[in-house]
Amino acid sequence: MEISDIKIRKTMHEGRLRAVVSITIDNAIAIHDIKLVQGDERMFVAMPSRREDSGVFRDIIHPISSNIREEIENKILTAYNDYIQ
Repeated sequence: MEISDIKIRKTMHEGRLRAVVSITIDNAIAIHDIKLVQGDERMFVAMPSRREDSGVFRDIIHPISSNIREEIENKILTAYNDYIQ
């Protein structure tokens, strides 16, 4: 799997939400509405989700392995840091 493109769609400076991001995988699949969130100790990536009738949020798409999640998160954080500088 290769992340072929990362687009920082929107940035925010107030609250915990820092950016909304889209990525393209293998020049074939686009994933929109990935959120970059400032946590208590570090920034992290929140995958696109929707609220169920019960009020619980469920990811619409998410990495299966922790290695892939870490790779996606690291690349998005790098792109965000490059973007804001």
